[in-house]
Amino acid sequence: MGREVHFKEEEFVLKLTGILSIFALKWQLKIPYKAIKNVYIDDFDPPMWMLRMPGTAIAPLNIYEGSFKFGNEWYFLSSEHKVPLVHLELENFGKYKYVIFEIENPRAVMIELRKKLRELED
Repeated sequence: MGREVHFKEEEFVLKLTGILSIFALKWQLKIPYKAIKNVYIDDFDPPMWMLRMPGTAIAPLNIYEGSFKFGNEWYFLSSEHKVPLVHLELENFGKYKYVIFEIENPRAVMIELRKKLRELED
């Protein structure tokens, strides 16, 4: 898998490596913890009429990499399998409302992110 996550002091970093960064036309997202409104694990079926802007979508193979727009909301998607994905719901973070990505151990990522968000509240 060509994704890495890094838990920095003030921000969460999703780094795309190899061919994924080419497909997504982006190599990393830096998201301040204060911009993360919610984090959870769930499936995601992108609507067929979701606009790719820019990115790569190969629906029959379940490959979605890059920026997508649906309605008035922007998504950053990075996945290539039908597996539970990490969903980040964002607030006041540039154009993206949602960041949804595949990672080897989504539960561990969710737990660490929730821990960081709780630390911010204290």
